[in-house]
Amino acid sequence: MIGALTSIAIAFILKLKLYFEGPTGQDYWSNKYPYCAGSFQSPIHITSDLLRFSPTLRPIEVRNYKLSSTEQLTLRNDGHSLKLSLPPTMYVAGLPNQFTAAQLHFHWGSSNWPTGSEHLVDSKQFAAELHIVHYNSDKYPDINTAIDKSDGLAVLGVLIKRLSSKVNQILLNICYFVFSDFEVRVPGFNVRGLLPARLDEYYRYDGSLTTPPCFPSVLWTVFRNHVTISHQQVLSH
Repeated sequence: MIGALTSIAIAFILKLKLYFEGPTGQDYWSNKYPYCAGSFQSPIHITSDLLRFSPTLRPIEVRNYKLSSTEQLTLRNDGHSLKLSLPPTMYVAGLPNQFTAAQLHFHWGSSNWPTGSEHLVDSKQFAAELHIVHYNSDKYPDINTAIDKSDGLAVLGVLIKRLSSKVNQILLNICYFVFSDFEVRVPGFNVRGLLPARLDEYYRYDGSLTTPPCFPSVLWTVFRNHVTISHQQVLSH
């Protein structure tokens, strides 16, 4: 099992899709978490007619994203999602502050609803979406301190059109990770390989965490160019 997870496929970490119903559903989040009814809530519908070009925005610069296979990362199921820890040597430049990587996770749909991206672009929802989460390390010592600050987080979002063979091992082995609080150590890989080739074309907005407590603390960068993976593999989950 561990051998199978040494593939670069480990980079695509599944964030389990939750189907909220009844009084605990998404429509009721704001009863317990007021920010979930706020005006800076993510995800959003990105509409070309409303986009404005900003000459002040710089290309995203990812640093130390190519991890050595000797680097040990932690893949953990916290009961509602699978997250892959990232080392503090990884960071993003080209933003107002330096943002250090903390974790990545992956959103997708199911066999009944194979379009699982959180953001929409001109009414189109993609098969999946990858999020690489960073915190403002110029101002805060860790992600837990930064998570509720207005300038605390920066997330890189990658829209995925179809799933590729790179995620095949995750799809084959995901059943081993259904138990809450389960975690395993896995080797590093080239995280840059998960991003589009061009990092200078993206959508930028101030938003929030997409799940409770919905803090409006995220500087979002959603890359304009998607990556491609296979439809068959999306449906195999």
